[in-house]
Amino acid sequence: MERKQASDFDPEVLNLFDQYARGARMERKQASDFDPEVLNLFDQYVHGLIDRRGFLERVARFAVGGVTAAMLLDALNPRFAEAQQIAKDDRRLATSHVEYDSPKGTGKVRGYLALPAKRSGRLPGVLVVHENRGLNPHIEDVARRIALEQYVAFAPDALTPLGGYPGDEDKARELFGKLDQDKTRQDFVGAVPFLMKRPECTGKVGVVGFCYGGGIANLLATRIPELSAAVPFYGNQPPAEDVARIKAPLLIHYAEKDDRINAGIPAFEAALKANHVNYEMFTYPGTQHGFNNDTTPRYDKAAAALAWQRTMDFFKRNLRG
Repeated sequence: MERKQASDFDPEVLNLFDQYARGARMERKQASDFDPEVLNLFDQYVHGLIDRRGFLERVARFAVGGVTAAMLLDALNPRFAEAQQIAKDDRRLATSHVEYDSPKGTGKVRGYLALPAKRSGRLPGVLVVHENRGLNPHIEDVARRIALEQYVAFAPDALTPLGGYPGDEDKARELFGKLDQDKTRQDFVGAVPFLMKRPECTGKVGVVGFCYGGGIANLLATRIPELSAAVPFYGNQPPAEDVARIKAPLLIHYAEKDDRINAGIPAFEAALKANHVNYEMFTYPGTQHGFNNDTTPRYDKAAAALAWQRTMDFFKRNLRG
């Protein structure tokens, strides 16, 4: 229990520990490094179907060779700094946190606005909708990536009424379960006209969402006829009876190994066809739910790159054309 100081250790021991720590931080795991059942249990944990204790208890049998269940969880959790593509202070961008009114939702919502620092005239807007942990550093990075493609990118934080993203993924998931989802959905509905009316925006707005945000992208397509494009990544499908209201073209991305979400595909696609909705749908072989999120081992570089390019091409056609 006694707290040691650096002076208590040989300098070579400290040097070796520093090398070990650096190596541990730099090692990035892939989905193939985990048993499929571990990935399935992690998906249940991430989406609130089991709690942390339940996850640790169930993966304990996979913890072998000096690896503990807690170490498995740590390896699966996001590494934001290592995956960041665009620095927060990138001089090519102008970024800020702004608020908008949501009278039918939670009242006031805070979000992250990113746009090119140098631009000629107005640009189309892209609403970026996070996963079920609020506006974390990864989604802010995604917004910056989109802004560099010459868009006004705006990412609201659904956790605003509970103090905003807390800086911890476990706490964020816990807070997310406390939201009034009816009001939260209204917050995202209200974000679209806010973005459309921004002085930097042409008024043409698309939406891209991931996981929970993919479901919100689908929802917005059924709620907002003025929406110009919607790109849901592995999101929950809207009720079949709401599909008739979709006016925007859809680009839909799914992971192959995602039974929970993929169970809704047949009914959704049947409704899209029956209502003559303009859509494209892609399922990426061998991928896990969350394959586009490059902060976790479920990330699939090839599939994510292809899905991203398709998304940028889709926005170019529908927001600039």
